[in-house]
Amino acid sequence: MTIAALELLSFGLGRIVAAAADAGHRLALLTSDRAVYRHELAQLRPDALDVVDVDTLDPAAGAAALARIPDLAGLINSTDTFGIVAADLAAEFGLPGPAPATVRLLRDKAAVRALLHDRGLSRLPARTLTGGDPAADAATVLDTIGLPAVLKDTAGTSSRGVWLVRDEAALRAALTAAAGTPLRGGLFAEPLAAGPLYSAETLSWSGHTRLLGVCSRLVSPEPAVREEAAAFPVALPGPEAASIEEWLGRLLAAVGHEAGFAHVEFVLTEQGPELVEINRRIGGALVGEALCRRLATNVYHALIDTTLGRRPALLDAERDAGPATGFVLVYPASAGTLTGWTGLDTLPTFPGAPEWYPTLSPGDRVRYLDDQRGCTGILLTEAATAELALHRALAAAGSVHPVMAP
Repeated sequence: MTIAALELLSFGLGRIVAAAADAGHRLALLTSDRAVYRHELAQLRPDALDVVDVDTLDPAAGAAALARIPDLAGLINSTDTFGIVAADLAAEFGLPGPAPATVRLLRDKAAVRALLHDRGLSRLPARTLTGGDPAADAATVLDTIGLPAVLKDTAGTSSRGVWLVRDEAALRAALTAAAGTPLRGGLFAEPLAAGPLYSAETLSWSGHTRLLGVCSRLVSPEPAVREEAAAFPVALPGPEAASIEEWLGRLLAAVGHEAGFAHVEFVLTEQGPELVEINRRIGGALVGEALCRRLATNVYHALIDTTLGRRPALLDAERDAGPATGFVLVYPASAGTLTGWTGLDTLPTFPGAPEWYPTLSPGDRVRYLDDQRGCTGILLTEAATAELALHRALAAAGSVHPVMAP
């Protein structure tokens, strides 16, 4: 039998192939860009999986590709951009999967915010904007949201289409920039929550949610919101961790997420946790790898389980069986063409067993530096605690420098 995936996150493919094989299945990856998986494919035997080249945003093309798989057992739905197409195709083929209406809701950040605000699960309101009339949108933000505020793409990913504004001049400049920026959805505004950013990594089944751990999220100074580093798991006091787990369960139940991983970003404010966004998948970058190491198991077995419509054994796994991890995203100082990196040869001299996960290859162009599109690679280290792992990752990453040609 075969399990198909309509695209995946950049990292984790090798572990998914292994988890599928352990369940007696072969993986077929449907993708429109093999380059996304360069690093992972290079670690696998050429015959370890089937890679099918197809326009993964075209439902008809996806359906035709799936129809050519005679023993299709399931369709993995693990990405934001392709989630709606995958959910619709799973329903069309009679495969287990999330309700397409739930996936559509979670792809609309404004609708999620409004729903949770109405139910008392978020203190922040949301207001949709025209996205094309900066003067009218400025008036809407000032009259209904106030400052400071965040402007967002309702269907944005990877920190793209996000503007933090603290005064009227910045608001008008951001709205002008947004009017000239292609968005995946529409533009909306919400109040800015003050506090450190975290992500909760959860697993649900039949409406019950388990908190697998909380990941710190370090971002660049305002006004940009580029993600720069993370560490897992954050050592929260017991009562606070239990309170956050209960809050997460109510959030996910409210939006109809009943099974599978969720990556819930939140700000820990003076008044408690405040939602940033919900993604119905495992965390991106190296969050999946961090989970595997901390829980001392291949957590992607749970992805295979939920894809096949069965309760994941990971719900019963030990919480702290392995090392903590920290990782740093390495960006160039300027745009241009990546020619390589200096400092990679020095990594073995640093503590924490540093590992380098490239996200770009020499010859790739870097056009954007304000979001994760500019990341050239990720440096991961281990330690007994997330704090020590992050310190090690920062130290090692400081020696790695992308070399750019104009």
